[in-house]
Amino acid sequence: MELHLQIIGTLLIALAFVHIIFPKYFNWKQELQSLSLMNREMMWVHTIFIALTVFLMGLLCITSPQELTEPGLGKKIALGLAVFWTIRLFIQFFGYSSKLWKGKTFETITHIIFSLLWTYISGVFWVICFSK
Repeated sequence: MELHLQIIGTLLIALAFVHIIFPKYFNWKQELQSLSLMNREMMWVHTIFIALTVFLMGLLCITSPQELTEPGLGKKIALGLAVFWTIRLFIQFFGYSSKLWKGKTFETITHIIFSLLWTYISGVFWVICFSK
């Protein structure tokens, strides 16, 4: 299980760094222009904090895989991460419109890859929670 946590940690750190390209890739300068200053800045701040949270989760998985599998605090943290990533998995299907990816090759592949990623991450944490 420790190897899976280290893999997850590496993937999460990479995902955190991918957030750096969001503003340019999603054309935020133009797309967010119609929003109020508060909403525009909230997008930036929330994106930074999501990236930071994902980075720190990844760092935890890489630096403390054994501790996360131990009874007590480790398994409680694993439970929290299992719930977090399971909710993210459900949001993949119910929080985003399928119009964003259906019939679009790149977007469909991306949707499938992230669906599998969220399934893998949440699955590993659930296994940790229920293992002896």
